[in-house]
Amino acid sequence: MSGYFLAVDIGASSGRHILGTIVNGRIELEEIYRFENGMVHEGRSLLWDTGHLFSEIVNGLRKCREIGKIPQSMGIDTWGVDYVLLDRDGNIKGKTYGYRDHRTEGYPEKIYGIIPEAELYAHTGTQKQSFNTIFQLCALKDNEPEVLDEADALLMMPDYFGFRLTGVKKQEYTNATTTGLVNARTNDWDKEIINRLGLPERIFLDPVMPGAKLGNLSPEIREEVGFDLDVMITGSHDTASAVMAVPSTAEDTLYISSGTWSLMGVENPAAVTDDAARKANFTNEGGYDLRYRFLKNIMGLWMIQQVRHEMDDRYSFAELCDMAEEEKSFSSRVEANDPRFLSPNNMQEEIKKALRESGQQEPENTGQMAAVIYQSLAEAYSQTLGEIESITGRHYDAVNIIGGGSKASYLNRLTANACKRKVIAGPDEGTSIGNLMCQMISAGVFKGLREARQAVADSFDIKTFIPE
Repeated sequence: MSGYFLAVDIGASSGRHILGTIVNGRIELEEIYRFENGMVHEGRSLLWDTGHLFSEIVNGLRKCREIGKIPQSMGIDTWGVDYVLLDRDGNIKGKTYGYRDHRTEGYPEKIYGIIPEAELYAHTGTQKQSFNTIFQLCALKDNEPEVLDEADALLMMPDYFGFRLTGVKKQEYTNATTTGLVNARTNDWDKEIINRLGLPERIFLDPVMPGAKLGNLSPEIREEVGFDLDVMITGSHDTASAVMAVPSTAEDTLYISSGTWSLMGVENPAAVTDDAARKANFTNEGGYDLRYRFLKNIMGLWMIQQVRHEMDDRYSFAELCDMAEEEKSFSSRVEANDPRFLSPNNMQEEIKKALRESGQQEPENTGQMAAVIYQSLAEAYSQTLGEIESITGRHYDAVNIIGGGSKASYLNRLTANACKRKVIAGPDEGTSIGNLMCQMISAGVFKGLREARQAVADSFDIKTFIPE
């Protein structure tokens, strides 16, 4: 049995502390702490409560002490694109906005007036999304210039929490690549783009690769939790960690990291920044061991999550899947990636409105609403698969689904049928596993990524779905 490693995995709706260890050659997981998360409204703004999140990280560390399982290291991962600005004393400057905030609407077109879209994509290989950090920072420069003037450092969310734990400011590479400001050839900040946009170059710290040590707990945190450990820099963008956990040692592997978002793509040795990739709106995000994650963001389970919340969470996701299957003949569909579904006031009403506008039948019950969402998602996956194979010139025999969405058997069957490919589903804790894998590789438990992926395949329940 190896020592314990701790993954702190914070998603848009919740966070978890998961301990990992090796027992008889298999990776074993234990969730020891869970907490709620979500954007909070402040006037018309949507913000993250960084104080709440950090206090919960510390609470989870205390839990390790309570149960007598002290990890030798820990790593933190979160979603991408969102950031914290710090002054020279390490205090937050301005608001910590969430990516669903509306202040960046219209900013892609505004920035393309300064740097043409094709030129920007050739530099960064980042897909067009209104909430990308590049557009967030430009909106801040226009509307709150004093905040940028007083800022000394930009840290993406997990790096900020690492700073609060250790007192060390470092910017992890994979999350930096979600900003739209990292050059896809040099793997460093694109200073030409930064300067042309009038952003302060001083706030961008040199990117550090996953697997490095950030530091140890500060004396204050050490006293509070009752122990010390190594705080490691893992693939701090949750998708970077999730993709590490794909249970395949093949070089040509297609994946969907399925959760609030569905990230569908492949790993490439180099970024793909040609016009075909740009027009199809694919992104090139940094991965572990400098593997480029060539993928598309698809709206994912966000739509069904919102519908569930609007119904006061009276149904489980499994029940929603069952109801959707009962209404599988309901033929209405929406464009799952339409920006109108990013942050509507009411998801069900927005879906009905989209169907009315396209002349399709509106759902009359919960099962039909769920059927629209799941069938539309499967069709989006099929379309994206075709785009990936066309752009890369490669054929993929299977779709690997990792993350929480891998437990949605009905969606997995729909995906297999829509894509006409075998679906390999699991593990469902992909992000936490990838976080732990990075720590374990650094500690010498695994020799490298290939060996760690084989261990994932040997350790977890993986299900296969064949097209009907």
